[in-house]
This record gives sequence, C-alpha cells and structure tokens, in this order.
Amino acid sequence: MVLRPPVEPMLAQAAEAVPGPAAVRVGVAYEQKVDGRRVLVFTAAGPGGAVVVQTRRGSLVQDRWPDLVAAAEEQLPHGLVLDGELVVWDAEAGRLSFAALQRRAAARARGAAGLAAQWPAYFVAFDVLQMGGQELLQRPYAERRALLEELFTDYALMPPWTLVPMTTDLAKAREWLESWTDVCGVEGILQPGFGVDRLTTLWPVHSSTCHDCLCL
Repeated sequence: MVLRPPVEPMLAQAAEAVPGPAAVRVGVAYEQKVDGRRVLVFTAAGPGGAVVVQTRRGSLVQDRWPDLVAAAEEQLPHGLVLDGELVVWDAEAGRLSFAALQRRAAARARGAAGLAAQWPAYFVAFDVLQMGGQELLQRPYAERRALLEELFTDYALMPPWTLVPMTTDLAKAREWLESWTDVCGVEGILQPGFGVDRLTTLWPVHSSTCHDCLCL
C-alpha cells in the first residue's frame, strides 16, 4: 500500500519522570524531542511529481515551506515518507526560534520565500513511514530506525535534514535530561518501544544548563 496524505501520526504520552532502571523494559530507545512543528514529508512517487508537507492535523502546507520542498526535490529519493519536527534557526539569537517557526507556519505562498530566506527551516527526522513506495507502518521501530539511518548515510543527507539523536542507554538519556534547557530548543526525551508503535512516552526537560543537544 502506498501512503497518501492525510496520514495520522503516532503520538506520545506525557510522563513526569524517567523510570528507574528496574522499571525499564528490554528493547527501549530514547530520543531527543525538539520544540518544533510536527509534519510528514511525502516525496513524489516518480519524476515530475510534487513534494507534499502534511501537518499533524492533516493540512497540506508545502506552499509555506518552499526551502524544505526544494531540498526534498534535490536530496531525497522518490516514494519516501518521513515523520519529524520542523524547526527554525535564528542566526542572530544563536538558537531555535519557535516564534519564527510560527510566523513561517502562518505565512501564505506570497510571503513564504522571503521568510524562508530570513529564517531557514530544518527537518528533524525521527521515523520513516515509507521508502521506495513501500509502506513500513507495520515494521518494528528498530527496523525503521535502521532504515532511517541508512537513508541518511546512503544519500549523504545534509541540512536541512537532521537525524534525531537516539540512544538505548538509560544513563545517557538521564544525562540529556539533566543537562538541557529550552535554550537548546529541546523539550524532553521520547521513549519509543522497539515494537510497531513508535512514540510511547515523553519526559520534559527541567534543568538549568545545556551541554549535549541537537546539532543542526
């Protein structure tokens, strides 16, 4: 089955704290959660087709992200569906800007190119739902993660495409949580199980320093 928008993305459940080691299941991963805008990117099935950008609620907004569409046409293979977060980097402030992201998301086609030049968009990919026209929704997370890593390697993907950091080490995940603030643009940690359901739990950031964070 070939995926076509709208596709309903899998969502996370909020939690107050990371569980202790005794409560951790075998086969669990931890990912950084950036403060962005959840979208799906659909590349064309073949030459001459259009790139589609779908919001979490199913709206098609590719006209507001011409820089992302151009990068998808240039760098990504046909028949691909990526799930991730759109973010905007504010070069003057030296950090991610949710305010700039909101302005870009609200723009219409006429003003989109100017805003893209001022505030370029980046796509933080954390899942692949289709590759080569083959739907992957029933594949386990571990397999989809491996395919996503291969995609970045095989196509030598560069910004605006960014692969979300992931670890299977609980100690590393705790270190991430203890060393971040919103200066990094990171909201917390996601815990995808290695089964079919990708997003299971979100733990928020609650600390005062920033060391190891998302690199764009």
